[in-house]
Amino acid sequence: MLEKVLDQKQIKVEKLPYLLALPPGHNKTSSSSYPLVLFLHGRGERGSDLEKVRTQGLPKAMEGWRESPFIMVAPQCPEDSYWPFLLESLLSLLDDVCERYAVDQQRIYLTGLSMGGYGSWFLSLKAPDRFAAVAPICGVGIPTLADALKDTAVWAFHGEKDTVVPVEHTKTMVSAINKAGGHAKLTIYPEADHDSWTVTYENPEFFSWMLKQKKM
Repeated sequence: MLEKVLDQKQIKVEKLPYLLALPPGHNKTSSSSYPLVLFLHGRGERGSDLEKVRTQGLPKAMEGWRESPFIMVAPQCPEDSYWPFLLESLLSLLDDVCERYAVDQQRIYLTGLSMGGYGSWFLSLKAPDRFAAVAPICGVGIPTLADALKDTAVWAFHGEKDTVVPVEHTKTMVSAINKAGGHAKLTIYPEADHDSWTVTYENPEFFSWMLKQKKM
């Protein structure tokens, strides 16, 4: 059962390498703090070469930006693992980044694609209180645990013609959250196959929505 993944006791928390982008003027010693976006890549970017993480998703989209309005952290999953098995490692990384940088802990956001979509659902289900908003793209969650996200801002994305991860997984998860009393949003791209992330991360409305979310 997928639910058992959330209850796994890790013997060792892995230290994950990551890409980092800081907003202009970031200063840990100042009174200012900044939103943080944790991005989880897909299966194809696993390994030990961080440059692979730049080739897809949010890091790729941000290469064309003049500046970033948030701190972006993009860890890399080891070649022989998957994000749902590294939840404690991801939370440890998040703690470390919040300690090192000027993070507004009421505005921490989580997003990821494909395997990272799985990771976004699983990590937010494990630690819903850590995130002001979650945006999984073409991933799989655990509908029976969806009530954990009823008070979290959620916007999920998927391609209707996805031949890798069936769109029904996202539809079912969003429906379960809303049946539990949540207000999850869902965007289905009618003509998209598995790559439903490029158009998402190129959409200014997505980032505008995300940056408005704040934990109460």
